[in-house]
Amino acid sequence: MLRARFVLRCCMIVSLSLAISFSSTPLFSQSATNGVAGSHNAPAALTNPDIDSRVEALLKQMTLEEKIGQVNQYSAGEPTGPGSGRTNYQDMVARGQIGSLFNVTGASQTNAYQRLAVEKSRLHIPLIFGLDVIHGYRTIFPVPLAMASTWDPQLVERAARVAAQEASAEGVRWTFSPMVDIARDARWGRIIEGAGEDAYLGQAMARAYVRGYQGLRLDNPTSIAACVKHYVGYGAAEGGRDYNTTEIPERLLRQVYLPPFQAAVQAGAATVMSAFNSLNEVPASSNHFTLTEILRKEWDFRGFVVSDWTSIRETMAHGIANDGATAARKSMNAGVDMDMQSNLYFTHLAELVSSGRVPLARLDEAVRNVLRVKFALGLFEHPYVDESHPAPTALDPASVELARIAAEESLVLLRNQPVNGTPLLPLATNVRNIALIGPLADNRLDMLGNWIGKGSPSDAVTLRAALSEYAQSHGEQIIYAMGSGIDDNPDPAFSEALHAVRQADVVLLALGENGKWMSGEAGSRAYLGLPGNQEQLLETVVAVGKPVVLILFSGRPLAVTWAAEHVPAIVEAWFPGVQAGPALVRTLFGETNFSGRLVTSVPRSAGQEPLYYNHLPTGRPAAGLDLTRPPRNNDEKHKSRYIDEANDPLFPFGFGLSYTRFSYSPVTLSSTSASARSLNGGGSALRASVEVKNVGDRAGEEVVQLYIRETGTSVSRPVRELKGFQKISLVPGGSRQVEFSLGKDELSFWNIDMKNVVEPAKIEIWVAPDSAEGKAAELTITE
Repeated sequence: MLRARFVLRCCMIVSLSLAISFSSTPLFSQSATNGVAGSHNAPAALTNPDIDSRVEALLKQMTLEEKIGQVNQYSAGEPTGPGSGRTNYQDMVARGQIGSLFNVTGASQTNAYQRLAVEKSRLHIPLIFGLDVIHGYRTIFPVPLAMASTWDPQLVERAARVAAQEASAEGVRWTFSPMVDIARDARWGRIIEGAGEDAYLGQAMARAYVRGYQGLRLDNPTSIAACVKHYVGYGAAEGGRDYNTTEIPERLLRQVYLPPFQAAVQAGAATVMSAFNSLNEVPASSNHFTLTEILRKEWDFRGFVVSDWTSIRETMAHGIANDGATAARKSMNAGVDMDMQSNLYFTHLAELVSSGRVPLARLDEAVRNVLRVKFALGLFEHPYVDESHPAPTALDPASVELARIAAEESLVLLRNQPVNGTPLLPLATNVRNIALIGPLADNRLDMLGNWIGKGSPSDAVTLRAALSEYAQSHGEQIIYAMGSGIDDNPDPAFSEALHAVRQADVVLLALGENGKWMSGEAGSRAYLGLPGNQEQLLETVVAVGKPVVLILFSGRPLAVTWAAEHVPAIVEAWFPGVQAGPALVRTLFGETNFSGRLVTSVPRSAGQEPLYYNHLPTGRPAAGLDLTRPPRNNDEKHKSRYIDEANDPLFPFGFGLSYTRFSYSPVTLSSTSASARSLNGGGSALRASVEVKNVGDRAGEEVVQLYIRETGTSVSRPVRELKGFQKISLVPGGSRQVEFSLGKDELSFWNIDMKNVVEPAKIEIWVAPDSAEGKAAELTITE
């Protein structure tokens, strides 16, 4: 029966991808090497000589005031930060003094502003409308951290395509997404918006979002321009505190934090957003090295750079400018083309250009970059959207189905211990009384997480709603009690919850964070445990003695160390989106299998942060010691360790359980040696392969992961690095030979001379289910 369901699900996925694709939409192809969906080059429009000619012709007609207008952006809708002090946007648009508006949605609203720009301004230059379309526009998918946990770039691409179609239908042709900041510290709230701690996985997800948003042609009416953010280093905020300073040596910057941005640019991202933080004492929104030397000169970026919300004004708070004119000058000259909301370009650029402190050539280049994207989007030919079709009141069924599949694939099974000799999950068919407890069990808004675009809580299906529907057709009784609030406790005795638990055969405990403000922007946390009195509720419920499934809803990994020792089953659900309930119910009852894998290391305590698997080795490693207890002698103490906590995470990067089991053969290499000279010159890559077999009794998906370690190199290299992954499906007893490529891209690094090359080295290679397992094969790289 389960095999039939598995085949049916695969058929549904294929049908769904056909249903939501368009002739101009990129094919969801899988490359033959390392499991990363294939990428295409930048959209031809950004390098199209005809568009460049049109840009130059228009630029020659523009006055200084009109040029300055194109580099100003204002929020004309719901604000997401401090205001600009301006409200007369209609008059400014009609005079050509604004290049972009955001937080304006709906066909009638965007068209009204666009008519002012196109029909009233002297040169008829259209506006570009932007919005934070982060994980869906109307159909809200799992939050980006959860989407990354699918380890499925094709699925991410398909979800981004749905978002683009929905947003573009209402005039929004620009999204401030994807966020590709590497986040190694779970205290940082915006970890929820990215792909986690690894640069290789981050690159794969960055490409997928760009392809999904932009399609093969930017001028297709269903395409929207991507904005890769936050450039750069924002995810390394000191202390995990949002907006805080970052210090990142250039080698680490190039090795870890820049690659996802470069991948997005190479995939064709039309825009880039400069970050709030300072980077090595220079604010990111006035950093010439990153914005011009790297982005423009090294990567040949042809789109435009927009600041984050008032980040140009905030350079004064950073201390590098004492007035708005200086802030505007430094950011424009560094390479920020458009000012989001600060109002400083509008106020000061005319005088700065007239005085020569901002060269006219630099302003012209900024305007070129903005106009190039507008032409590429086809806004000059098709500035308006069709108002004859009202916005649908209900979600498209195909989009809902895709949201459910994404939610299912994002769920991570962290623990599944036996109860009476059998793993607690999937829930047995003879379970008749289920206690559903917790503040997240019936909370529609929090299922969506934050940054929900035009999504509505009314679209979300909670765990309680889906479980009740399931119970009606299967004969179970659901006994619900909230138990406590998320960050408060209306009933310190938990009396209602305990009454429900005592009547139950099994308990589903839905705990976690508030989806709106406990993670995301300005959502940094010093403590990573369950907030409020939820930990007390958890321990009180477990003490009753009934089997408990803990379902965690969060925008970051939570330190649930007590639960990992006392609760038989733990599911990381993140914030799963509109189909949270159906995805969870189907998976908890075994109609589908867990396939999500962690993209962040789960800490035992906040004191371990920043915590990440691909750390550098130390001269005094603690390997082989029992780190669960304090040191007993000097040999144990004088190691790189804590005296009151283990070094390793509670659950490692890449980890996730399944209802079935997979075996791995030893790694086979096509050769045990290779030449650095040959690889640097583009020589043939090596191949690493394993046979993976489903040795359980259920169909399932496995994320096969390739890791390497290099030693004997000019600089120290991480203890492990992800260099490939493939997500495969196997029926019981089925097997597959999984092969990875190891060439210059996988084996090179920024060496002591700051050159990105392959060096002679000894290399260990693991192909394993996560970052902590596997037996290594050895490769020698010679001169």
